[in-house]
Amino acid sequence: MSNIYIAYHFTIEPKDLGSEILIAELGEQAFESFTETETGISAFVQKDLWNESILDDIHVLQSDEFTIDYTFEEIEQVNWNEEWEKNFEAIDVDGNCHVRAPFHPKTNAEFDIVIEPKMSFGTGHHETTHMMIQHLLEMDVTGLKTLDMGCGTAILAILAEMKGAQPIDAIDIDNWCYLNSIENAERNNCKYITVYEGEAALLEDKKYDLIIANINRNILLNDMQSYVNSLKPQGTLLLSGFYLEDIPYIDASCIEKGLTYVKKFERNNWVSLKYVN
Repeated sequence: MSNIYIAYHFTIEPKDLGSEILIAELGEQAFESFTETETGISAFVQKDLWNESILDDIHVLQSDEFTIDYTFEEIEQVNWNEEWEKNFEAIDVDGNCHVRAPFHPKTNAEFDIVIEPKMSFGTGHHETTHMMIQHLLEMDVTGLKTLDMGCGTAILAILAEMKGAQPIDAIDIDNWCYLNSIENAERNNCKYITVYEGEAALLEDKKYDLIIANINRNILLNDMQSYVNSLKPQGTLLLSGFYLEDIPYIDASCIEKGLTYVKKFERNNWVSLKYVN
């Protein structure tokens, strides 16, 4: 293979959901690495695998929901680990949970989580992951059978196990996230997490004390009945992946299905909600 790459630099609005969809679609078209930028993402494909029509089947580029512009250039081979290390900073949530990469020093935080996200979302840097961590830090999850739906890197499943939850199912529809979640669970010496590749259909006939779903508004609304069906009496549902203005839609769906609102976290217009059955 050539050491020459084609780099595409995308500006995306709204950035977070648009980036997630764009990465998923580009991953189907030979793009092999992605880095987050202030305004979107950069995506890289080996020149040997590139052609001028490589973006023709990227549907999100034609979507009315997003404004996406891009430039592209030819570059020499990049050291992906070096690029990633330059852009990944360790984070601290409420002084109790430290999320870091393998090359960051260990701290004395009660919950020290090592994540190597690669192409997956869920490093703790995003507002929604941060708020879900806050919910979990407040809860006693000891012995709770738990589901991390749309697990990304499995960071939330890992924290749940560190706090005593078990057994834990982690599910993601994306193959890369599935593989990355397995790696991260092993990296953090987790014994009770089982990772599955798939969607809400996998929940049939399963029951959980705690369901964590950090996805996006449309998927949450579409799959809400599946979550409620899988929630045990007095079970807890934690939701995030949507904006302040989406609350009425999420809340109406939850209340209609018999759930009771408990609490909200808000961070930079993103929201996380807690409900009980």
